Amino acid sequence: MRPEQAVGKQRDPGDDRHPGQHRDPVAANAEPLAADRVPELGPIAILPAEREPFTSAVRTSGGAIAPLNDDTRGVVWLSPSGAKELEKVLAAHPKVTWVQLPWAGVDSFAAVLARFADRQTPLWTSAKGAYAEPVAEHALALTLAVLRQLPDKSRARSWAGIKQGISLYGRHVVIIGAGGIAVELIRLLAPFEVRVTVVRRSGGPLPGAHRTVLVNELNSVLPEADVVIVAAAATTETRHLLGARELAAMKADAALINIARGPLIDTDALVEALNRGHLWGAGLDVTDPEPLPDGHPLWDAPRVVITSHCADTPEMTEPLLAERIALNIAALVSGSGRFVGVVDPELGY
Repeated sequence: MRPEQAVGKQRDPGDDRHPGQHRDPVAANAEPLAADRVPELGPIAILPAEREPFTSAVRTSGGAIAPLNDDTRGVVWLSPSGAKELEKVLAAHPKVTWVQLPWAGVDSFAAVLARFADRQTPLWTSAKGAYAEPVAEHALALTLAVLRQLPDKSRARSWAGIKQGISLYGRHVVIIGAGGIAVELIRLLAPFEVRVTVVRRSGGPLPGAHRTVLVNELNSVLPEADVVIVAAAATTETRHLLGARELAAMKADAALINIARGPLIDTDALVEALNRGHLWGAGLDVTDPEPLPDGHPLWDAPRVVITSHCADTPEMTEPLLAERIALNIAALVSGSGRFVGVVDPELGY
């Protein structure tokens, strides 16, 4: 093969990323906890059952795995829907000082977290930020699909007489949320030379964003947006963050993308907006309710693509969760307190 034939297959010599491999973009940003918040070292229980690659992640980082008992000090919880079971475990084992949750979003554990909001222990960590790369990649795919009207075009059974589609280049993208997904999205969007406004709950500017505003300014930026991407945590405060009023404030040819949680958007209001011709389209990886029942009006709404919460598949997330577990076990064993993905049980994220 001549050198010119290899163009496109060459890799940066300093890049050791394997094909399809994702990285945790927030892993290196862990700040040490205050000394009184560092969990007590002790046996780790992997629940509801031990399985790879998570057992190896614990052991390779120096953790000791043991069945749940009175000596257990840490719990790696692998069931995304077992909140009540986890609550029973913690009630029966009050010496547990650290719990690792399996997903980036912890809304399914909200009731359990609320019970511990006024307690120092256990320390809660999640996978928040770990899945930023695959989810941001999916958000970009949905954005391009909606702007180019790929859902409707892919279902066509005759040649279209009118060419329709919107380019992403140079557009104004509003990202609601300022976590790892937003950071990765800003990086992925850079080649399109878009203008990015980030809407966040608190804090200062987000690197890479052209503008950062607080959530109470959301309605002031929605009318300017060509694309709105929802990437915020689901809490009681963010439920229906985008309702009828907010959707009406958006441009008639704006695209709405949700890769966060379904309840951030008022589904009934979205269906109504789409049915009356408002919005260029919507790309939804998450819905409310979820799973979206067969026959729900959202399935038949025009200009919408629904991807059934597959932005991060198990094949993508398991290595990232294993890495997150390994990092937090290392923080526990070393006593450094550099835990990644610390959750505030009072705030719910």
